[in-house]
Amino acid sequence: MDIVTAHDRPSTPREAIGIQETLRGLVELEDRCPQEIVTVTGLDVAYDEDSGLIAAAAVTLETDGFRVVEKRTVVSRISFPYEPGLFAFRELPPLLDALRALDHVPDLLVCDGHGLAHPRRFGLACHVGVVTGLPTVGVGKTRFVGEHDEPGFERGSRRPLLDDDEVVGAVLRTQDGVKPLYVSVGHKISLDNACLQVLRLCPAFRQPETTRQADRLARDALKEAL
Repeated sequence: MDIVTAHDRPSTPREAIGIQETLRGLVELEDRCPQEIVTVTGLDVAYDEDSGLIAAAAVTLETDGFRVVEKRTVVSRISFPYEPGLFAFRELPPLLDALRALDHVPDLLVCDGHGLAHPRRFGLACHVGVVTGLPTVGVGKTRFVGEHDEPGFERGSRRPLLDDDEVVGAVLRTQDGVKPLYVSVGHKISLDNACLQVLRLCPAFRQPETTRQADRLARDALKEAL
């Protein structure tokens, strides 16, 4: 994949916040993804703070049957400090390297993290989407910002995630009775479509199959590097 980095790496949290505030105006909230999404790439990272290593994984699956099309991992040094709301600046460099190593451009990216559901409306999924130009969805396991009512018990039930009376995502039940996931727009996809795609990727488990496989791959790559 050809990816042009949109900015230099920041050296301070203030510089990083400035980049987020500049780039968030480039996020597109309308559906500009293929009408039929055939391939989806899951993105995830694993850390080892003691060694200072981070492993990033990109796994592309077919949506019909979840056959693995290709997968790539990158292990590198953590290059940005731990700062809530600025995780993208730790995770983005190796994730982009993993994406660059892919031979095929997927129809959709799914990040283990948030998109608009972020204090500055520019979480990891927005950042990845803007930099790559690809439709991107953020799927978080826990709430970062906002408030919500509990969705219904059944798979597919959802409630809006509200922050300062703004809808920044959806709280989506992907299996009957399991804890919901926090779905938010990253780039070039609507919230309704984002929820639809996440449900398609969760036929049997709480998390999307893309995230499950990327998580396992990143952990294995990190273990091999230690």
